[in-house]
Amino acid sequence: MSELPDELMLRLRRIVAGDRVTEAELRTVAEQADGLARSLTAQLDASELRLAELADDPDSSIAEVAGELRRVERLRPDVVQVRNLLRALERRAKEHRTEWLLHQTVEVSGPAEAAATLEGGSVPS
Repeated sequence: MSELPDELMLRLRRIVAGDRVTEAELRTVAEQADGLARSLTAQLDASELRLAELADDPDSSIAEVAGELRRVERLRPDVVQVRNLLRALERRAKEHRTEWLLHQTVEVSGPAEAAATLEGGSVPS
């Protein structure tokens, strides 16, 4: 069973799905998700290290090994899920920033100049 924070995961999914957000909210959610990914990865690494130690110890119990294996099986899908959402969030953030820049360019210089700027060209004056 997953122990991911419901509120953060729901917000991540909504933003990735296209919910309107501010730059500040994008950054906050990205920082929280990154922290969660790092924490889960550290827990997973620690469990895998513990499993290696238990495998090398002839006196270790099957119960200890089974407990660490269950922990790894619980953590691994969570790590994958959070990392995938983080990648999708990064793509969404780029889209959000591009939309904002385009809007700013259109306001300042007009639609033709904005399109040329996005295409990397220039429009004659």
